[in-house]
Amino acid sequence: MTKQMSYTKIENDILPKFRKNMNLAESTEDVKKFFSYAMQELLGRVFSDDFMPTYDDIQLQPGHSPPYLLSDAICQLEKYTAIWDHSDLAEILLRFAKMANHRYDHLEKKPEKTEAKIRM
Repeated sequence: MTKQMSYTKIENDILPKFRKNMNLAESTEDVKKFFSYAMQELLGRVFSDDFMPTYDDIQLQPGHSPPYLLSDAICQLEKYTAIWDHSDLAEILLRFAKMANHRYDHLEKKPEKTEAKIRM
């Protein structure tokens, strides 16, 4: 039997700030930016000393399945397959992406509010 790793503690540490940032997002670009920053922190803690992700290593991809894109730099890490296959990391990324997509869709439907905030 394979040992299952869990990263929900890290998820729970990052989640309050992520939710706050999603509520503060004024544009779809803000949503993408806040998602990438939060996932950068998550992946940095998961891979610890082996890899420090950059902003472009994970991106929100609304309308795609999965709704995020991991860079080749992450997918080619030695520990990646073991972590991905034997942990809850994929589910955690999906939960964050779904929250971000929900906010993204909301802002995309009301661009006049976003434009009004930008002009102020």
